[in-house]
Amino acid sequence: MKLELLPMAFTVCQLTRAEEADLSVPFTFFARTDEEISLVCPIASCPADALNRQDGWRCLRVTGVLDFSLVGILSRIAGCLAEAKVPIFAVSTYNTDYLLFREAFMDTALDALKKAGYEIKYP
Repeated sequence: MKLELLPMAFTVCQLTRAEEADLSVPFTFFARTDEEISLVCPIASCPADALNRQDGWRCLRVTGVLDFSLVGILSRIAGCLAEAKVPIFAVSTYNTDYLLFREAFMDTALDALKKAGYEIKYP
């Protein structure tokens, strides 16, 4: 399976209002529940008045479009990273999955995935 390392660093943040998010920016992931409003976006696009934020995340994209009948794609990748003691933040879209991890864990994460047989495309 092929994974693509996205070229930019990300922030994971909480917002007080949905209108703060600029959803026109590529690689912006927005979630609203009854308890919170979360945003994952490139650092440069983080709203200045975010309630909470954690910068310094990197992101891998599972390349290609994943059929909904596939089982265990995210689980296998997450399991590989868990064995390497790499904490993750996962986001799924209609087409594919994205795994974010702290920049400090990048070498460990990429080494573990390569050893597990994943092909990684770099920017």
